[in-house]
Amino acid sequence: MKPIIETKNLTKIFKETAQEVCAVDNVNLEFAQGEFTAIVGPSGSGKTTLLNLIGGLDAPTSGQIFIDGKDISTLTEKQMTEFRLQNIGFVFQAYNLIPVLTAKENVSFVMELQGRSKTETDNRAEELLLSVGLSDRADSRPAKLSGGQQQRVAVARALASKPKFILADEPTANLDSKSAQNLLDIMEKLNKEENITFIFSTHDPRIMAKARRIITLEDGKVVDN
Repeated sequence: MKPIIETKNLTKIFKETAQEVCAVDNVNLEFAQGEFTAIVGPSGSGKTTLLNLIGGLDAPTSGQIFIDGKDISTLTEKQMTEFRLQNIGFVFQAYNLIPVLTAKENVSFVMELQGRSKTETDNRAEELLLSVGLSDRADSRPAKLSGGQQQRVAVARALASKPKFILADEPTANLDSKSAQNLLDIMEKLNKEENITFIFSTHDPRIMAKARRIITLEDGKVVDN
């Protein structure tokens, strides 16, 4: 099967004052549909940068990223924004929910940006909140939710656009162990039952234990895959 994501000689160099830091160094990887994969390595190894490059949140210094055969490194900023909206789901360490919106409105927001009808948006938001065990908190704003509940809303929001894959950057870092386990169980269930692709960057041994593939980075290079 053709990979859903492919990186070719992917490199990202940051210029910090007088010196250059090679955060991602000539990385060649392929990801198939339905993977549940953890990218691991010490702090500063390039995990988050690699995820940001794959997600089009950052542009490579050199190399290419193909998503479903499309070279996203050639897209303009406007084209990339639209491509992300239609194709990629994100779960961030800090949740990144909109404080003034309810849980349901946060999940609906991305679908509204996609131009979907209110009926479709409402139905899917309710269905997704049910799938993450939060149908009873649909009308609660983030400040009224625990960290674990906020992160589950974030997962529902990431799924709302029906993305090709979900990138999760340290999604359990701010959660207690019970909330982290609950979140991971939900994501694993979605992966197994709906074949949703999850790619994590993480230090969390619980994610590594559940991952079916582990990619290890050191100094921006893939040392184990």
